[in-house]
Amino acid sequence: MSQLNLSPAVLLLVTVSYFLLLTLIAKKTAKQATNLDFYNGSKQSPWFVVAFGMVGATLSGATFISVPGWVHNTQFSYLQMVMGYTVGYGIIMYVLLPMYYKRNLISIYGYLNQRFGQSSHKTGASFFIVSRVIGASFRLYLVTMVLHDFIFSHYGIPFWLTTLISLLLIWSYTVKGGIKTIIWTDTLQTFFMIAAILIALFTISSALNLDFSGVVTTITNHDYSKVFFFDGGWSDKNNFYKQFLAGALMAVVMTGLDQDMMQKNLSCKNLKDSQKNIRLFFLVLVLVNIIIMCLGVLLYVYASQQGLDLPADSNGIITDKVFPSIALNYMPAYLGVVFLVGILAAAYSSADSALTSLTTSYCVDIKNEINTPKKQRMLIHFGFTLILFVTIVIFKYTMDASAISGLFTLAGYTYGPLLGLFSFGMMTKRKVNDRYVPAIAILSPIITFVLNKYSQQLFFGYQFGFERLLINGLLMFFGLLMLSKKPES
Repeated sequence: MSQLNLSPAVLLLVTVSYFLLLTLIAKKTAKQATNLDFYNGSKQSPWFVVAFGMVGATLSGATFISVPGWVHNTQFSYLQMVMGYTVGYGIIMYVLLPMYYKRNLISIYGYLNQRFGQSSHKTGASFFIVSRVIGASFRLYLVTMVLHDFIFSHYGIPFWLTTLISLLLIWSYTVKGGIKTIIWTDTLQTFFMIAAILIALFTISSALNLDFSGVVTTITNHDYSKVFFFDGGWSDKNNFYKQFLAGALMAVVMTGLDQDMMQKNLSCKNLKDSQKNIRLFFLVLVLVNIIIMCLGVLLYVYASQQGLDLPADSNGIITDKVFPSIALNYMPAYLGVVFLVGILAAAYSSADSALTSLTTSYCVDIKNEINTPKKQRMLIHFGFTLILFVTIVIFKYTMDASAISGLFTLAGYTYGPLLGLFSFGMMTKRKVNDRYVPAIAILSPIITFVLNKYSQQLFFGYQFGFERLLINGLLMFFGLLMLSKKPES
């Protein structure tokens, strides 16, 4: 059990106060909320509010906690993926968003119904649901782990109960207003998260007696600040071209083909506002990612200078707990409070929108009922809360990799069929027998998994990285091509 500079009682008080603030916002925004308010805010959301709130939902607890720890093992190679976002968000702005607005979609997977048929529609929605359950659980797992280690374990509360409490709190303030509430709570939470990162950066810099120029010099001269990796060739997982391409594709699938993120964009008044939203969101997202990685370097410099024992797994690999360990154990008490607010903001902004988008997709895509009765919609919302709970508890006993790395790895398998489906639909006019689409969508990730597992034997030592997503998408694309025919003229 950790020895804290802050008492668990103080941290618990901060957590409860933060939740009460979110509840107050939810109460104000959820008055007389309709189904359309829940699904898309009745298309009345200010674009700049949506953009700022999306940053918190995208970064999440995984980035906030995991990336500083990841710097030790992968240096700044993650920025190569962030650079690739430029291409990905360009595709979202000028290709996907115009299509979504033109078709007046509530759920983006309605496009698959219009283009291919009901089986494709439900297949796309199902893969999103699986992807989002896994992704949201990954993100929330990290934060729940920190809350448990530094607060609830001191009161003898087991991990599973910590998880359940966290999820029930999120359910309670999202169940009525949905996206109408989340637009505003996510904005507040993004502010808290960015503030926490900046305050942590300032505090660590002060502890190292570094001014701004000293911080820049320390980071740029450190071995961990290496950004570009060209020497290893295509067999290197950190290869620039692989990482850049992965970043572009990840941006497309995890934002542009993801109902969670697009639900916020589609709540803007019109296409022009939605495109402005993406531009601002992208700029802030890149800046915050750079700051988080710089913070990671300073954390390791501080740990080295103070001779601190950093948390590591059984193999001696530094874990995701580096940031919380230093912030809560070795820094001034106020930073512990700031850190806690930061991870709460990161976790809740991701999980609350995930629950809303999962409920929306199930009602609109799977049940095909836009006007789902309110009580039934609330039960569905609660059902997904329980699914997330079970998934997080499973992660507790099975996950041993960096969360941010694991998140992107799993995304390569679950988002691949969506990439193939949307690409085929938009790049060709060929007709597909709709009933075969689910089988192709299931086979594509299975074949990708086998190829990945035996890649070194099959491809002369080549190791797959995040390009699994591209391979998966191509398998889906060509599977559809083989079973399609030209439209009748």
